[in-house]
Amino acid sequence: MRMLSGLLIVFFVRSLFASGIEWKFESPRPEIAPHFESLKGSVLTLKADERSGLSGSWVAHLAVEPGEYYQFSASRRTQGVERGLVRRTAPVRIIWLTEKRTTVTRDEPSFASYRPGTRPRAEPEFPVDGQTDGEWTEVKGLYRAPSTARVARVELHFRWGAPHSQVDWSNVRLKRVAAPAPRKVRLAAIHYRPREGKTSADKRELFAPLVADAAKQKADLIVLPETLTFFGTGMSYVECAEPVPGPSTEYFGKLAKKHSTHIVAGILERDGHLVYNVSVLLGPDGRLIGKYRKVTLPRGEIEGGLTPGDSYPVFETSFGKVGMMICYDGFFPEVARQLSKNGAEVIAWPVWGCNPMLGAARACENHVYVVSSTYTDAANDWMITGIYGHDGRVMSQAKEWGSIAITEVDLSRPLHWHSLGDFKAQIERHRPPVPAE
Repeated sequence: MRMLSGLLIVFFVRSLFASGIEWKFESPRPEIAPHFESLKGSVLTLKADERSGLSGSWVAHLAVEPGEYYQFSASRRTQGVERGLVRRTAPVRIIWLTEKRTTVTRDEPSFASYRPGTRPRAEPEFPVDGQTDGEWTEVKGLYRAPSTARVARVELHFRWGAPHSQVDWSNVRLKRVAAPAPRKVRLAAIHYRPREGKTSADKRELFAPLVADAAKQKADLIVLPETLTFFGTGMSYVECAEPVPGPSTEYFGKLAKKHSTHIVAGILERDGHLVYNVSVLLGPDGRLIGKYRKVTLPRGEIEGGLTPGDSYPVFETSFGKVGMMICYDGFFPEVARQLSKNGAEVIAWPVWGCNPMLGAARACENHVYVVSSTYTDAANDWMITGIYGHDGRVMSQAKEWGSIAITEVDLSRPLHWHSLGDFKAQIERHRPPVPAE
């Protein structure tokens, strides 16, 4: 039976899956409702006709136990949807409700703007896209039901579709699981100008006691400044450039292994006839995990003959996913956004100097931790050596030369914003399309 209720179209389909889930169809307005149907009793389909912009969703209400953890998963297949628009056209939302299907609150405030004693409303969850196997992509997420929740409203969406486009959903599951272990990591940044010494080798060796100090404080990731083998040598970028892997990665790799930690260092790389400003990531086994070539170059580096990089790699470590950017990159939101899109949970930022508000913005707009190490004196009220949190606030700052900013974070814990909830999960579903240049 198909019913019109105000501006909501509702269509009930019973027991489409073996699990016995009952699904209904909804649309914000009757005139933009797509065609909906069940294919062979196991696939839920939403399809546009010759018109664009149609929107609707399959909806189910599933019982949950308050305070317990749940693993959501579903399979999604699209036809006629541009690859870059799938993230917006075919999202999943999960909304926590009471038995009477009213909204609930979070168990504790996680954003400082809430008044003492108040709790934020539990905003929708947005499962993320996982692996693709053939035509089907897994959409998944792990969540804790709020202490007053009894129902999870699951919405499988088709939004703003192109003419004759289609989204199919299948294998929807919401399974109770054990609580995940916290993913705590200690992030550190060293505030230091290597004034002594004349050679690249001299410069990198000056950081050894500071790395040891950070390691004594149990740092899992230690970020050093930009082009540290060049600072104060009086040589050119090209004269300080070296291969990667090379002498500096070997040196810092030995330090990382000695102290069983991760180190990010800014150096200059020569690759054939080209020279790059790079950050390198060394692991606790002493090996080079990866490198990032600075994508945005200021005029001095352009005039000095450097070449920009063209990719945004993110590296898996023992504690989480790490991306890197360098100095001038911070002036451009595209760099941190691409790193975040590629999965970065922490962005290491060797930076000669920059507006510290831009560091806060890069952290806040992507809900990632940004760890900056600068040559700027704290007295100058400009760039800082420190750790920015998901809300852009400085969690720790080193102000004296030779000191260390360090803080512990839990990568498994999202930050919930007023009226937005877990904003990081919503970024891919809500950010605007990027026009082709």
